[in-house]
Amino acid sequence: MIDEQMRVADVMSSQVKTLGRNDKLATADDIMKQDRIRHLPVLDADGNLCGIVSQRDLFRGMLLRTLGYGTYLEQKLLDTHVVKEAMVDRVHTTTPDTSLKEAAELMTKYKVGCLPVIDNNKLVGIITEEDFVKQFVAAK
Repeated sequence: MIDEQMRVADVMSSQVKTLGRNDKLATADDIMKQDRIRHLPVLDADGNLCGIVSQRDLFRGMLLRTLGYGTYLEQKLLDTHVVKEAMVDRVHTTTPDTSLKEAAELMTKYKVGCLPVIDNNKLVGIITEEDFVKQFVAAK
């Protein structure tokens, strides 16, 4: 059971890997594989959140491999397309002071696997499904 008093700040990851709008999708793929993460917030030139790329967005390339085009073509496509072409630009966010219950309700309502955490219009963290699982395990 999650403590009703707990806030997003208590469990969020504050060391967030991010991308720029014009970074190659290959960069996103590399970071996700290397760091074993599924979501990368996208920041504009001023450092403001403008989108998010998920592992699901990159699975389109794997479809090509499944269809027999191979990893070469997948890598070529990831190298020739930029993040802004694949990112979701309507991002649901939360704040550090939001209760965990409310954050979980938002994630469930919008069917998202994470919520970027915004404070004073700047990205300060991210809370993911994994953070909730870790909290549940720790409470046992």
